[in-house]
Amino acid sequence: MKKLTITLLVTMSVTFFSYSQKTEKQTITIATNIYCNHCLQCGSCAININSQIRNLNKGISKIVVKPEDNTITVTFNSEKTNPDKIRAAINAAGYDADEQKATAEAVSRLDACCRKK
Repeated sequence: MKKLTITLLVTMSVTFFSYSQKTEKQTITIATNIYCNHCLQCGSCAININSQIRNLNKGISKIVVKPEDNTITVTFNSEKTNPDKIRAAINAAGYDADEQKATAEAVSRLDACCRKK
């Protein structure tokens, strides 16, 4: 019985270790345009972008929105999502993502202060 327990524990450990090594984490930095005149103070744009990315993509581990640099950096599991899906989620939030422009409909849902003047 003791040998069986040890064998089972070793097998589970090897399986867990092998599985954890297969996760493909990638990081992408996406250029955007954040026009909000107070975003550096309240962070509402970052909250909106963060929520949209996480709602539309599985496997997101970290999102950093930098309004002062007009960039969004996302760390993700490439087995669960990809850069195109992340850009589409940013567009759905009402913001440009690299060369992909947000739709007029998505932009219209932004607070007035967050739209291009």
